Order: sequence, then structure tokens, then C-alpha cells
Amino acid sequence: MPPNQLTSPVSSTQSGELPSERWNPTQNVRTILLSVISLLNEPNTFSPANVDASVMYRKWKESKGKDREYTDIIRKQVLGTKVDAERDGVKVPTTLAEYCVKTKAPAPDEGSDLFYDYYYEDAEAEAEADSCFGDDEDDSGNEES
Repeated sequence: MPPNQLTSPVSSTQSGELPSERWNPTQNVRTILLSVISLLNEPNTFSPANVDASVMYRKWKESKGKDREYTDIIRKQVLGTKVDAERDGVKVPTTLAEYCVKTKAPAPDEGSDLFYDYYYEDAEAEAEADSCFGDDEDDSGNEES
């Protein structure tokens, strides 16, 4: 195991991450996707993973979209991804409506009685189990019969 994995992120010179920025068990698909969306909307150009992409993005942003190198590369990559998806039989959403899939509400009787049914059956089983031990309801606990 590399030594930097054994040290605190604050003391690691290679990491640069604060402990609050690291993964923890409370991370889930939703929080990870929100983080990805955030990075796509506001990329960190001061600490890029891809320096060339960062330079192109900054030039594009500073030129207010007139520098086409960045957009041309992105467009080419998106089209390549669509071709790969079609070849693999994957339908890529292209509109907001396709991205935002609406969930179907369950039918009223589909899931609403499940808890009640199980609870009712458990209560019946408990009542039957209690009746197996005789008439304990009249027992005062004073050993009087």
C-alpha cells in the first residue's frame, strides 16, 4: 500500500483533499451524480485533471465562445459516444423530457395494504400464541389460584 494512503489527507502532500471532501458511506448515487453535474457546470480550471482541456476551456470561456477548438472537440466526442451507444443498442436521451423520466405512482391497492396485511397477520399469530399458554390474563402474579 502506498504511504500516502496511510496518512491523513491533510498531511498528505499529494492529495490536496480535505477529509470532508473524501468519500464516506453517506455518499450515494444521487450525491455522486450531483457532484458530477456540478463539475460539468463549473469545472475547476485551477486544479485540472486534464491540463490541455482546462486551457482550451479557459480560452473558449474568455473568448465568449468565439474560440471554437474546445466546442469542436466536445462535439466530436459527443457524436462518437452516440455512435458507440447506437452500436451497443443504447438509446441516448437527447431532450430534457427524455432525460427526466417520470415515475409511475403505484396503484392504490398495489402496495398500500401490504403493511396492514402483514401487521394483521402478525397480530393474529401473536394472539394464537398467547392462547397456547392458558388464561394468563387473570394471573395477578401473587401465586394465587
